Amino acid sequence: MDLPEGKKIYFASDFHLGIPDKASSLQREKRLCNWLDKISTDAAQLFLVGDLFDTWFEYKNVVPKGFTRFMGKLAELTDEGLHIEAFTGNHDLWMRGYFEDELNILVHHHPIERSFNEKNFFIAHGDGLGPGDHGYKLLKKVLRSPLSQWLYRRIHPDTGVGLAGWFSRLGPKHNINEKPFLGPEKEWLVQFCLDKLKEKHFDFFIFGHRHIAIEYPLPQNSLYVNLGDWIVYDSYAEFDGASLKLKYFNKETA
Repeated sequence: MDLPEGKKIYFASDFHLGIPDKASSLQREKRLCNWLDKISTDAAQLFLVGDLFDTWFEYKNVVPKGFTRFMGKLAELTDEGLHIEAFTGNHDLWMRGYFEDELNILVHHHPIERSFNEKNFFIAHGDGLGPGDHGYKLLKKVLRSPLSQWLYRRIHPDTGVGLAGWFSRLGPKHNINEKPFLGPEKEWLVQFCLDKLKEKHFDFFIFGHRHIAIEYPLPQNSLYVNLGDWIVYDSYAEFDGASLKLKYFNKETA
């Protein structure tokens, strides 16, 4: 795909809507809607790279309560013709049709490869990739199992969604003092990128999950980009057809 003149592709992740409380989540949701309005003027495509919600589980006829402004804005943009694709993250991996049916948004459950303006992109949320984290990788297989999801749907939605939220809040990812970049030897996603480059050249690797906003140069003129989050950074990436840059919405509008 070649970008039309003056158009851009945007990437963002880790909104974690729903935490730490209703008031602050609503403020974040409103910022996101303002950002979506801003980029809609020149966006050719938008990738939402996982953990949009802190908890998300789709029953056959029920989805979690809330996030009305965000959902409505996505519906408005797709109705106007903006192509949006989303990824499941480790907090919202149980997406099963609602986004496709109601919002016309394609949902990816695995990494994808894309080419724009002769630049190769590898895009994924990032959970479970690279060496290490074997406990989570095993858990992820269990949680993605159709049997596990079928069994969980036997629980009443009030209990099921509440229980999922309780478990989610037990995790460490909402600590604003996230570990800084640990160096290429200890960053699993960087190690994953280095291994992938042995198989195929990618100009850009784009991930969420890690909750740090960083551009890290790799061999072969490749670039690793972590999108940060909207808890601390209000960060996103912008591809203008030639280069990919991290940007910060709160700084632009301060």
